[in-house]
Order: sequence, then structure tokens, then C-alpha cells
Amino acid sequence: MAHKHLNGGNAVILEQLRNGTAKFELVSSPVPSVDAAAPPNKKNTSLFGIGNCSSTLFFARIGSSLGEQSSAMKKREYFSVQKVTGDGRCLFRALVKGMAHNKGTALNQHEERENADELRMAVKETICENDRERILYEEALIAITVDEPLKRYCQRIGRPDFWGGESELLVLSKLCKQPIIVYIPEHEHRGTSWGSSGFIPIAEYGSEFGKVSKNLKPRKPVRLLYSGKNHYDLLV
Repeated sequence: MAHKHLNGGNAVILEQLRNGTAKFELVSSPVPSVDAAAPPNKKNTSLFGIGNCSSTLFFARIGSSLGEQSSAMKKREYFSVQKVTGDGRCLFRALVKGMAHNKGTALNQHEERENADELRMAVKETICENDRERILYEEALIAITVDEPLKRYCQRIGRPDFWGGESELLVLSKLCKQPIIVYIPEHEHRGTSWGSSGFIPIAEYGSEFGKVSKNLKPRKPVRLLYSGKNHYDLLV
């Protein structure tokens, strides 16, 4: 979901999402404006499995988190892929693996799993158990409750095989004060063959933590590779 000030049309759209008269659809490429009148038979194209929308309700089409940086961020980039275990914790595993890599350390499988579960439980505590903290994560709450009731989400996130995605990235980038950039393989973005070896950034979270400030040393981003099969690996 785009990080934008909630004024004008954006405020209207968010209100429609809250009261159920609009459905959320994250599009892979930024759109010039919010369109609440997409055809009712438009299929959801969420990058992160948010919302299985196929109804007569309007769609709130919101561009990816790249926002105004989209043209610059669409450039092909090259990294090495570090595979992450696909046990339902892949997003959380990739994050802790990436943060450790940025600090020059490595985690064994046991540490990786424990730290990944700690991240998942940190999201649960923030969103499900702390009313004061929860209100600071409006974008994540909208992304969650558009697809399911908050109560059901809070029951699911407690399970060790819970799959993380957009909502959790919105929370963890702030909790960890960590810039996070999500990429897809170039061949998926451009519709080219598997021979394409580059990666295209599609979403960015916590970019403010990568900038110089008085209170925080700028942090290196963690770069995640997302596949269309709901799996995350690490790019280094």
C-alpha cells in the first residue's frame, strides 16, 4: 500500500475500505490515481495474497509502495540469492537472515527459526494485544481487515506455519526500524524467459530508516525476493 498522506481522494478510499464498500487491490505497477470504479469483475492482482476479491463491490486500486520513486526503482538490479527454508516462516526467516547479514553475522538454522518466530510474535503483540500500538499501524490494519476479521487474523498469526506478507512487512519495518525492499525476478516483471537474471524492485517499506537522521544511524536495506508461489528468499 502506498505511503501517502491521507487527504482528498485517499481519505475517501480508506473510509470505503473500512466500511466495506470498497475492496483492496494491490497492483504491481504504480497507478497515477486511485480508481474506485474498476469493473466489478476485475480479478484481484495482489502481490502478497491480500484479498481474494471477486464481487460486485468497487475496488480501491492502490499502487505499490514504491510511490513517487517508481520510475527510478524499476531499474534492473543484480544480486545473489540466498535460499530460505519454505516452512511457512519464509518471510520472517528471510528478514532475520538479512538483518544478521547486514551486521556481518550468520545464524544457524536453530537461531534463524527462533528469531523468525520472535518476529512473528512481535507482530501479534503489536496488532492483537496492544491497543495503543495498534493504532500506529493503520495501513497494516486496513490490509488485514479487508481480507478477514481482525479476530481471525490474530488466531492465525499465532501458528508457527503462518505465512507473512504485506501486512507484516508494514509492521516489522517500523518495529525493527529496518528498510525493506521486495523484488521479483526480472522475467516475471517483463514477461521474458527464465534466462533473465536480474531483479526488479516492486515495494519498499521503512525507507525513512535508511536516511541520515539525528536519532538513528542509517541502516542498510534488507532485500527480499518474492516469488509468485508465496515464497520469500534473501537477496545479498
